[in-house]
Order: sequence, then C-alpha cells, then structure tokens
Amino acid sequence: MLKLDNHDSRIRYIDLPMERADLNGIPSYGLPRGYRFVFYQPGDRDAWIRIEISAKELTDEAQGLRVWQQYYGNVEDTLPARMLFIENEQGEKVATATAFYDANGDLPPRCAQLHWVAVRRDHQGRGLARPLIAQTLQLMKQLGHTEAVLHTQTTTWVAVRLYLDFGFRPAPGYARESRDVWRIIRALTHHPALEAYDAAAQEEILITEKEGLQPL
Repeated sequence: MLKLDNHDSRIRYIDLPMERADLNGIPSYGLPRGYRFVFYQPGDRDAWIRIEISAKELTDEAQGLRVWQQYYGNVEDTLPARMLFIENEQGEKVATATAFYDANGDLPPRCAQLHWVAVRRDHQGRGLARPLIAQTLQLMKQLGHTEAVLHTQTTTWVAVRLYLDFGFRPAPGYARESRDVWRIIRALTHHPALEAYDAAAQEEILITEKEGLQPL
C-alpha cells in the first residue's frame, strides 16, 4: 500500500454514515499545554472557514461561504451553545467541531450530529483531535441529546479510525455498497471494531489512472 495522506483524494470517495447509540462512557482527554476551548462568537465564521480549508475539508473561501450559509446561515444564534473552537496561546482558532442538531428534521431530537470536525493543518499531530471530539460529545450530552451521528468519508480515513475509537459504528442499512465501503476502511485502519469485514485490496481502494488517479 502506498503512503496515504490523512485526507487523500486518491482514495475512492464514498460517504460513511456512523452512529453512537448512547453518550455514556465518553473518554476524557485533556488539551495540550497552551490550548483552550472557546465557544463560537459572532464574527467567527471566517476563522471556521480558514480552519476547514487548511484541513482540506473545503477548497477555497467561496466554497466555505456557501457551506456556512447552507448549514449555519439561518441558525447562527444557536452556535454560541454548540460550536467549539480550540485556541492557541496567541488567540488563534486552530480547530473546530459542532454539536449540531438536525436542522432538516430527519432525525429525532435525541440525536445530535458531530459536525465539521477539523484541525488546522499546521496544528495536526499535536494531540488536539481527541480532546476536541470528546469535548463535543460531552457538550451533546449536556444539551440533552442521548445519541450521536456523523457523516464522514473514505478519503478521511484517519478521522474514521478516531471515530471508531470513540465508539461510533457503521450505520446499518444506509447504502447498498456499505459492506465494500467498510472493507476499504478495514484495510486502511486495521481497526478491531471492523473484524467482521474482509480487508479490501489496493485496487479496490484507489482510483485508477484511467479514473483520474493523481501521481505522488
């Protein structure tokens, strides 16, 4: 297997819905020295966009503005209680996640969505992701939610491994190809929670040259 980035477009992109059946027993992780949690304040939209672009979740500011408007534009008044940031000693926002609710009404109120988790590229590898996820799940519980869901994708396989560590599991019956999807994640992560799945071969994981695989 060639070396893959933690957000790698050479992997076949498939949406991965995951769920955590309860919010009990959430592990606790402290932030490294020099970092702190803060909640969203009016005006933090641009900081959120910069983090998501740096983490390769978004391509540019224009897309960031569209995505922000799609998800948060009409509910910004709820974000001071739901959107978390991690700040460094200089007061720069370097990571974010949101304990979101289902604004479309497709999920029951007991479910919260772990939404748009991202760590700025130059602060990845410093032990921020686990405290961020744990704090956001705890926030969900404080807000009265009892279950958590999320949508991730095969291309962010490192994040999927983290979600598995936090007790998220494949959402049942979501997609016809779901078994093959999780075979890909099994091959990439070797996570014990996916032992029921056979590991996919490399040719099943990567986009081929004919399909547009980019060279290293």
